[in-house]
Amino acid sequence: MNSAMQCSWKAVILLALLSIAIQYTAIRTFTAKPFQMCPVTASNPLNCGMLWQDAVDSSFDQRICDDFLYFTSNVSKKTHVLILATTRSGSSFVGQLFNQHQDVFYLFEPLYHVQTTLLPRLSHSRTAGDTRVMLGASRDLLRSLYDCDLYFLESYIKPQPANHSTDKLFRRGASKALCSLPVCDAFSPGELNIDEGECVRRCGGLNMTLASDTCRERRHVAIKTVRIPEVSDLRALVEDPRLNLKVIQLVRDPRGILASRIETFRDTYRLWRIWRATGRRPYNLDLTQLTMVCEDFLGSVTTGLSRPPWLKGRYMLVRYEDLARNPLQKTKEIYEYLGLIMDKNVGEWIQNNTRGSNDLSAKHKYSTVRDSAANAESWRLKLSYDMVDYTQTVCQQVLQELGYKTVSSPEELKNLSLTLIEDKTFLPFL
Repeated sequence: MNSAMQCSWKAVILLALLSIAIQYTAIRTFTAKPFQMCPVTASNPLNCGMLWQDAVDSSFDQRICDDFLYFTSNVSKKTHVLILATTRSGSSFVGQLFNQHQDVFYLFEPLYHVQTTLLPRLSHSRTAGDTRVMLGASRDLLRSLYDCDLYFLESYIKPQPANHSTDKLFRRGASKALCSLPVCDAFSPGELNIDEGECVRRCGGLNMTLASDTCRERRHVAIKTVRIPEVSDLRALVEDPRLNLKVIQLVRDPRGILASRIETFRDTYRLWRIWRATGRRPYNLDLTQLTMVCEDFLGSVTTGLSRPPWLKGRYMLVRYEDLARNPLQKTKEIYEYLGLIMDKNVGEWIQNNTRGSNDLSAKHKYSTVRDSAANAESWRLKLSYDMVDYTQTVCQQVLQELGYKTVSSPEELKNLSLTLIEDKTFLPFL
């Protein structure tokens, strides 16, 4: 036994000496050679041919230089946009403002796959543990997607893609880049309005390699998500020097969100419909379906509007109602905040999709075709006064913060000539 202990101690001492030797060698290497930016070459206009002049043949040094090349080109050229929203707040509409841009690679709710894989039975009554798991995995995935590494997403798609090909990507047809050449050759380059269902039907399986290549060719990446509660949950990404992340927080009157969810998620919000129909609130109504929206909004907006240094130049608050009433002007303001040029495709899409329509597509629950101005306060005709009064009570603070007026009678609720939206300006934090 003594012999074994002596042998163990000798091994520990040997490892310690080896560690010291390695550290000493590393220090000598970095201090003995002058740090210089890589010289400009014909193949390397960004001055990154190598990191040290006498290390041309070092693959390690070249890797460092490659990382520097990615960092400098990423910060100077690529803009990473995150649309931070909640369900039924108009986020699909805002996503289209980027999806239609020819230089933007847009992804619709990729975090859906994280949620369904890690928390398949996730309810609105989420636990702190559930939230931590989701947020950690979500941040890792977002970082990879902004780097155009779509292979990382495959770990969350079920069944897992074979040979980097899948037909299970959630709402694949909502991304124009994934329905166009070179990812899909089913449509001609001139087809601007590709139907989501037609894309899924005609394009077949999604080649993740081609999708990643397309992402790298586009100058910017935009992602929409309703699965991150607050902007503070994104701080690690905002401060990551490898990214150039800019957050657009989309908010909407909680009363409008509730009315829309009741119509869209009929099973989940069945008890709310019973309350509306009978005038009596069911005793087992899940009130967190409403209160959580207001708590997340308040926490996130309070952080954003307090203008912490880490959000400088990285945060813009947008009210859905302002966008709905003046979509073209508000979109121009969003693009100005991002420092991007709004191309003509975006303007044409706005003109064609905000004038109202009697077409069946406009009545689909996930459609982005609508009379946007009329839709802004249409919830007032869909909720009972008791439901509105309760919402105003539990969401009072966030309603006031965001500039939404309250009503004090059924008559005031139904009087659409009186707007409940204050003229309130939320300037981007530049």
